[in-house]
Order: sequence, then structure tokens, then C-alpha cells
Amino acid sequence: MARSDSRVNVPVADRILLHLWEQDHQADHYLVTQEMTRPGIAEICALHPPNVSRSMRELMSNGWVTEHSRSVRGDERRQKTWQLTEEGRTEARERIADLRSTQILLRSRDGKLLEVRADEAAARLQTGLTLLQVLMHSQHEGVLNFGDIRFGAIVKPDDTSTPGSLSMLTGAHSTYHTRPPETRTVHGRSAEKQGLDDWHASDTPMFVLSGIAGCGKTTLASYWLDGLLTDKPELAVMYYPCQPWDSPLGIATSLLHRLGIGPDDDSEDPYNILEALPLKPGARLDLDLYRRRLIAHLLDEEGHRAGVSEEILVILDDVHNIGSDGAHLFGALLQVAEASPMRLLLVSRTNLAFYDRRDVHTRGRVAELSLSGLSLEEISAWIDSLDLPSEAPAEEIHRATGGHPLAVELLELYGQTLHEDWLRFLDEEILDVLPEDRREMLALLAVAERPVPWATLAAAAGTDGPPPADLLERGLMLELADGMWLHEALRARLLREVGAPHDERARRLREAAD
Repeated sequence: MARSDSRVNVPVADRILLHLWEQDHQADHYLVTQEMTRPGIAEICALHPPNVSRSMRELMSNGWVTEHSRSVRGDERRQKTWQLTEEGRTEARERIADLRSTQILLRSRDGKLLEVRADEAAARLQTGLTLLQVLMHSQHEGVLNFGDIRFGAIVKPDDTSTPGSLSMLTGAHSTYHTRPPETRTVHGRSAEKQGLDDWHASDTPMFVLSGIAGCGKTTLASYWLDGLLTDKPELAVMYYPCQPWDSPLGIATSLLHRLGIGPDDDSEDPYNILEALPLKPGARLDLDLYRRRLIAHLLDEEGHRAGVSEEILVILDDVHNIGSDGAHLFGALLQVAEASPMRLLLVSRTNLAFYDRRDVHTRGRVAELSLSGLSLEEISAWIDSLDLPSEAPAEEIHRATGGHPLAVELLELYGQTLHEDWLRFLDEEILDVLPEDRREMLALLAVAERPVPWATLAAAAGTDGPPPADLLERGLMLELADGMWLHEALRARLLREVGAPHDERARRLREAAD
């Protein structure tokens, strides 16, 4: 029986640490949501805005939180935001372990008053409440009630349906688009656009577009897709932007929804693909069954479907957010694309490892394009098209940024050749998210005048083993015939660190080369 005197009181610091933990997928992002700002934190943590600032100063003094000025989605002004440090993440994990065991009161479906752990409440209530939401509701209201409309719709179980399939497909329509997102204008990239056209006209089932953050991958893919749909409006498209919280199962179920497969009366599943989905909590997607039946569905050799599109183009953007967890699914989808009218376009900041070089060079399974900076000619043409208050030297911009299109966008916006937002972008999106040893290795390489053999660079950095795969995969470090090199935009940024650090790194490289 539940105690009637149960009280929940979450300290302010615990609320903020838990909230920033729940928003940690936005850490180090250039563009964030309101949840990272003072008003957002105040609303979610039930605090007055001045108390947020006061609490943040204390958390920063403890080394648990850092402060950043960032662009906020839906707001033209840059705002002050906060995120956890590594020490803060450790502290948050420890506090969350205690918060999860907090006893709260809830009234069950049958009206019984129960005392349960906070981390069990959402399941009991059949809602998607976070741990912080559970604790805040409990602190301010005492009892959480089953069926409270604020907690979301309560789905009545239907024992006649396939277990798990209905709930799994709920909301799938909101995870993808049937047209590309609106993006900025594409400047140059004629060869790259032609490369995409050539791929689509070929028999190669998959195209991989990669490049560092902000180099225009999504812009190029969206521009190309928009043109393709103008010529082929009947083409079925699924454009899926992968988020850090996405899962392979979410992508798999969204694809089924796009194909019109589901448990509803007006949907079709003649090849029983839904049976491959997890049927109970903790179960896994039967990927082999999913692959085989999806191929059967798309080929439809038994003639169960009518009036279907001959081709579906699946674009998965930002697949680096899925990480290694998506390798098996992507490999299965490549097999589907080989055997069916489905085509795959994957966009990533990193090189993908679920296929090998033979698939690119000899087997014809994968086409690749590593998106580099714009050429000097493309930069010049872009600048010439702008109405700028003063002359902007294209050579200087190209040399300092490696042709990164964001630099010219900031030039167009602010009228400065290298606006501070450019440097902030490089720091926040690329450099600051690297481990210290990786950043230092790039800084060492930046002071060199030409590519450095790996043995020399490794000796100067005090490391053993092969070149770091994470830097190579993200295109931050380049392995050339003459040695290791780095992206020109990063080199120019790192060379701004002049004085003693610059001289010390140059000395270490010279000594390692001797």
C-alpha cells in the first residue's frame, strides 16, 4: 500500500543537470533548440529565469557546465546556452541513479494509489514522460493520474492486432519527408550535380555523399533532388534526416510506413513484413526476415500489389548520427537496393564502414563523392554576384577557408571576409568536440608547410599505432601519398594560435623529423 505522505523535492541543481543530460544530444551543435536557453531551462525545470542564471554560475564554478552563445532554432538572435562538461556528465549520471529510485505516487488505470520508482512511472502511465517530467509533476501535484490528457494519448491495447506493430508505426509519418527540405542556393557544384545525375542514371544501387560539417552536403542533395522531382514528379521519395536519438528500428519502420505497409485496414502487407518487427519489449528486429520480405514486396512477382511506383528513392541524411548501430541495417538496405527498384543516397560527415573498397571499385555496388570546398573560380563567381560594400578578395577567402561555403554565406550576411561566426562554427562544430589529443595532433600538422609522414607526426604527438581512424573518417585528416595533411579550413583556424604554442609544435615536428 502506498504511503499518503510521500513527498518529492528535487533540488535545483539536480533539475538542471538532469535536463542538460536529456538535451546532451545537442551538445556542441551550432544550431540548438529553445530547451538549451535560459527561458527553455526555466520553463522545463520550473524556475524563475534569474534563478537559472544564478544556478548556472554555481554549476560552472564546479566545472560541470559550460556557457556558449549559439543560434537558436526559430529565433534570429543568438542566445546564451549551456551544456554539460565531461565532469558534469559524470556528476549527472551519479545523481540520476539516485533520482531514478525516488518513490512517487500515481493512480493506476483501476484507480489504485501506488507508490513506484520514478523510472517506472512512465511505463505504468503508458506515456512518453521523461524522468524529469515525472519528478516535476510529482513535486508540484503529488499524484500522477493514469489517463491525464497532459501526458499524451492513452492507446488502448488491442489483443487482436499484431503485438507491437501498431504502436511501433505510430507517428512514423512525422520522421520523414516526401520532398527535400528548403535550403540555401547552391553555388557552383556543377561536377558534383552531374555526378549525382550519372549515378541515378546508372545501375549502381547506392550513392554515398560525405564531407565535413557545413560543407553543403544537405544543400547539394536537396537541390539535386528538387530538380529530379521536377523532371520525375511521380518518383516516390523518402527523405529521412537522422537525428542523434534515432535508431535503426525507427528507420526500418518509417520505410515501411512510406511504402504504405501497416496494420491499418487501408494499408497493405501482402508479404507479411510486419512479422519481422519486434513483437514484445526487448525483442530485436529480425533483419534477415525484414530484408527478404521487403525485396519480395518491392519486386511483387506474385502480383499482390497494383498501381505502385516503379522506383523508390530513399535518402538518409546525417547517417553519422546513427553510428555503428546502423551498419547492419544499412548493409541490409544495400542488399534490398541491389535486388529491387529501391535506390539509396546516404549523406554523412564520416566515411561509412558497412561496405568495403571492392564494392566501390570492382563490384559496382556503391558510388562515392567526398564533398570538398568550392574552387577558387566558384568562390570568385559567388562573390561577384553579391552586392558588397567593399571589395572581398576571393583568394584570401579561399586560402583561409578551403572553399567552405559557410564562410561566403557569412560574408554575404555580415560583409566581413572572416566573420567571428565562421571561427565559432569551426570551433563548436568541429574542433571543440574532438578529444584533446586529436585536436593537438591536428594543431601539430597545421604548423607544417607540407604533408608529414605518419611516423614523424606520431613521434611528435607521442602516440603509437596507425593514423587515427576517427579523424580520417571525418575528413579532418587526409592521408596523401606524401604523408598526412588536414582540411585547409581547419589549418587556417589552427594557425591563428600563434606565439609559444605555435613555436613549440614546430619544434616538436622538427625534432621528430631528424
